[in-house]
Amino acid sequence: MSTVTSDVIDRLAGIAPGSRFDELRAHRPQARENAQKSYLALFEPDVPGNVTRLERRVIAAFVAGFHGQPAVADFYAAELRALGRPDIADVVDVEVARGAAEGPYGRYPQGPLSVEDRKGPDYRVASDREAILGSRLVAALAHAHLLVFHPRDASAAALQALLDADWSTTDIVTLSQLVAFLSFQIRVVVGLRALAASEADTDATAQPVFTALLASGAI
Repeated sequence: MSTVTSDVIDRLAGIAPGSRFDELRAHRPQARENAQKSYLALFEPDVPGNVTRLERRVIAAFVAGFHGQPAVADFYAAELRALGRPDIADVVDVEVARGAAEGPYGRYPQGPLSVEDRKGPDYRVASDREAILGSRLVAALAHAHLLVFHPRDASAAALQALLDADWSTTDIVTLSQLVAFLSFQIRVVVGLRALAASEADTDATAQPVFTALLASGAI
């Protein structure tokens, strides 16, 4: 079981109980509570279905590794390694390095947006590591990479690759929710850390920025 019992965004953003940012987040208790509930629903679900705890942590460590936020990447990497599969954790580390790219890229369906088409890597797990991960995770990492870097390339064929790897439609929804939640969570953590850094410079600028972030409903 996970050892995470406190608010995970507070933990990742370095917010201590009773601190100024703890008090500021307390102004939006429902947003704070819902973010934590979302984390628990995706990573500690009462009914996990077909998506295993290991698969959820592999996806998290892979996606978090692309965002350049050491606190978040280290957290999910540690969660994965705590499950006792260092071989898989090692492969994920290597695949994060292999899959790192600058997005968004990809191709829109032919039309007005085609002028924004941009070439990028066609990611797939290295063939010599597929046996360690298994076909489900190989397909899942390709899907996660697509959602992070080039969602405009989403296609029926991309979804079929997941179905062919024994992901059900419900599993695919869960997988996509994991990636979407991580994007949200990491953005909030980045924002809170940036605000904390700006507060170190001047309280006068930090408060309006945080107020705007609260107004957005993100935290």
